[in-house]
Amino acid sequence: MNKTHFTKHLGGACLSLMMLASTSCKVKKEEPKSPVQKPNILVIFADDLGYGDVSCNGSKSIKTPNMDQLANEGIRFTSGYATSATCTPARYSMLTGAYPWKNKRAEILAGDAPLLIDTTWTTLPKMLQQQGYHTSVIGKWHLGLGDGSVNWNKEVTPGPRAVGFNDEYIMAATNDRVPCVFINNGHVDHLDPNDPIEVNYKNNFPGEPTGKANPEMLKMKTTQGHNQSIVNGISRIGYMKGGKSALWKDEDMADLFLDKTKKYITNHKDEPFFLYYALHEPHVPRIPHPRFVGKSGMGPRGDAILEADWCVGEIMKHLKSLGLDDNTIVIFSSDNGPVTDDGYADQADELLGDHKPLGPLRGGKYSLLDGGTRVPFFIRWTNHIKPGTSNALVTQMDFLASFAHMLGVKDIDLKDSKNTLDAFLGKDKVGRKEFVFEAINHKTGLRQGDYILIPPHKGGKYIDWGVMNETGNSEEYQLYNIKEDIGQAKNLAEDKPELLKKMTKRYEELTKGYKWKSNFKPVL
Repeated sequence: MNKTHFTKHLGGACLSLMMLASTSCKVKKEEPKSPVQKPNILVIFADDLGYGDVSCNGSKSIKTPNMDQLANEGIRFTSGYATSATCTPARYSMLTGAYPWKNKRAEILAGDAPLLIDTTWTTLPKMLQQQGYHTSVIGKWHLGLGDGSVNWNKEVTPGPRAVGFNDEYIMAATNDRVPCVFINNGHVDHLDPNDPIEVNYKNNFPGEPTGKANPEMLKMKTTQGHNQSIVNGISRIGYMKGGKSALWKDEDMADLFLDKTKKYITNHKDEPFFLYYALHEPHVPRIPHPRFVGKSGMGPRGDAILEADWCVGEIMKHLKSLGLDDNTIVIFSSDNGPVTDDGYADQADELLGDHKPLGPLRGGKYSLLDGGTRVPFFIRWTNHIKPGTSNALVTQMDFLASFAHMLGVKDIDLKDSKNTLDAFLGKDKVGRKEFVFEAINHKTGLRQGDYILIPPHKGGKYIDWGVMNETGNSEEYQLYNIKEDIGQAKNLAEDKPELLKKMTKRYEELTKGYKWKSNFKPVL
């Protein structure tokens, strides 16, 4: 371990670092010596939360006081990015430090897809585990489980524990897909062995109702797709039968994950921990607890955002009650940009009013435009990060390299992850010089400094299965200065031919050999 780097980046807290520091410092005799406590790392990941969905980023219609407090007590990044405009690739990238567009399989996964992450790779949790951290994931996973032929009635492996997590409490995939059960360290939680689970993504099981055939059974109608097996009065993508005692109730999901998270923190308060707390809000189907229903005035989507904000506040209060808030790096972000109508008739569009989930951005979930990948992004570390706002270009993909550097870790394969620790700590106002972002179907573009290049891509202007988000597709090159034109209203491709040529050359260098034809097709 590089002691100098460790001491420097942990802020020179003299007493707590005295056993690692290479220099000495004076301490009062009456103060007992204490062992070094590496900072805990808590990543809170929202699902489909837009840049403009939080009030600290300008929302006037919905208030997110707990997310705002995190931002106000740390750094609020105005150019914080997920690497992909869809969830599975973005989560894959955050945990592996690898660009998702380099992996042909890194697409929106079915609920029975095999584990996406290579178990031989160094991942963020694996690196931290090797440095003495206890690691856990609680909440949404959606990175595949098993080897492609999972028997849900036995141990489900490989999974999170194979890629660096000590334990897991996760939904099997995501909340709009079957199987609608939770996985507790490799086993379906509360499963009755006399009522085995069966899952099929092609054919229904005889006699099992579906949203398409039995709409009278639904408490929330669908707008496109999501009309297969019915669980808790909501039809999902995919077919399943059995496992009645293990099926989740959407209304209780947030409370369950929150309770699991609090218990995990309590149980590991005396050792450094890395916790990936993956919220399911405001992903569809949006079914918040009755405590939040009607509170936003914007229907289920707004209510789900309030529920997520409450969860953030409860976790921060819990950290403080245990005396851990000062020594915990808390990161809050989202896996991709926002979407309103994403398959369920929950009036997300009709009840928006003046609210703009994208804020000043353009695009949204699935899109090449900036709103697909630029997301809420805050980091708080009391006494180590000076509160403020940063325009530095930062990405979730760089957690691996940055925390490895902080801990003095060397000689590991960082894939595409870069050390931007100084930007995360507010000491560097630039951050990354460039990165390649991804939209659905492996379509990519390049951000370099203040400019975004989107090369020509085939396809329509809007997502073609009913979502009204712009794709960003065009037969022409697109070039935007997002410092001067954050809404990407003016295409500068003709005005700046030399810059266009330079960025196009660099884009081709970075993406050479990685232009896949996507196999993704939405289930309708």
